[in-house]
Amino acid sequence: MQELHIILLATLGAGLAMPAGAMLAAFERIHSDWLEQEFRHSVMAFGAGALLSAVALVLVPKGIQHQSALSASLWFIGGGFGFMLLDIALKKANTPASQLAAMLADFMPEAIALGATFSADPKLALLLAGIITLQNFPEGFNAYRELHQASASPWRVISGFTVMALLGPIAGLTGYLWLQHEPQIISVMMLFAAGGILYSVFQDMAPQVKLEHHWGPPMGAVMGFVLGMA
Repeated sequence: MQELHIILLATLGAGLAMPAGAMLAAFERIHSDWLEQEFRHSVMAFGAGALLSAVALVLVPKGIQHQSALSASLWFIGGGFGFMLLDIALKKANTPASQLAAMLADFMPEAIALGATFSADPKLALLLAGIITLQNFPEGFNAYRELHQASASPWRVISGFTVMALLGPIAGLTGYLWLQHEPQIISVMMLFAAGGILYSVFQDMAPQVKLEHHWGPPMGAVMGFVLGMA
């Protein structure tokens, strides 16, 4: 029962990082235009660094443990293609929710993997919870700005993100109760998510980081990655 409580709290906390990031995007008002612009780009870079740390330090190393080189590669590539197809579908539908869809596509398999991992390695599960929180905050920030620019109501967006945070405990309990003895399935989910995350970083986030005549934002990626590493 204590394990269930920890899983619920860890996944809920990771999910609530999404509306927290959205609230920062809604209320951040920096008077200097250049500083406001550089701050936003730095947040995006930090998110990209955090996502890369999740791929490099948790998802791929753990995912390849129960897969052959060929199957691991195929699932990783499949994740990239899956996110690409989702991106194309959203573009054709002319919806501003690409960052939101990518955020949920990351969050759900990672939360399931967290729950499944907990009984075998609680420390790894808590590390994964920390990295999910780390990546959800800037993703929530970016997704809010994407939706708000399309004239979505600020409080409707934040409320929606808060409701989506409840999917975390559901996914975590699913992994814990039904998949903790299925390491191959969990490894597939980790690799698929890792491939999709890598696609999203270079498709949606990294291209928006660069600012002409500013050199600070790329350091956000370094800081995001090193925090995940630490």
